[in-house]
Amino acid sequence: MAAELDKIDFKILKLLQENGRITNLLLSQEIGLSPAPTLERVRKLEMSGFIKSYHALVDEEKLGLGIKTFIQVQLDFHKNNTIQIFLDEVNQIKEITECHHVTGQADFLLKVYVSDIKAYERLIMDKISKISVVKTFQTMMIMSTTKKEPIVPLEY
Repeated sequence: MAAELDKIDFKILKLLQENGRITNLLLSQEIGLSPAPTLERVRKLEMSGFIKSYHALVDEEKLGLGIKTFIQVQLDFHKNNTIQIFLDEVNQIKEITECHHVTGQADFLLKVYVSDIKAYERLIMDKISKISVVKTFQTMMIMSTTKKEPIVPLEY
């Protein structure tokens, strides 16, 4: 599907990832088109699903979310619809911000944000351990993050 995009589309995607609040006028100047065709290209990128949404990147620690973890989850496949049951439950847990179906020893990798260890304990005891299809899970605490890049590489 990327074959549908030209150099200008890729430049628009790069610039919008770097600054989602850039004005159409400034964007048009950066890519070398007038504002009307620039806006048309952005709308086309939105309509075709290349641009999913626009977000503010917030500082989770300033918001009091001091504990960040990854949880590797192994499922028990003795039930029908195991994966769907798991996904339905996970989608109801607000502390889980990412859920990835992965290869390897785990079936899923979850990213979790909570305020403190007590909140993490409640999450584990009251929510994760009560998901009927979870066989085992292992927590990896995030001690620090040296790279957290919200921009998808487009050079490929």
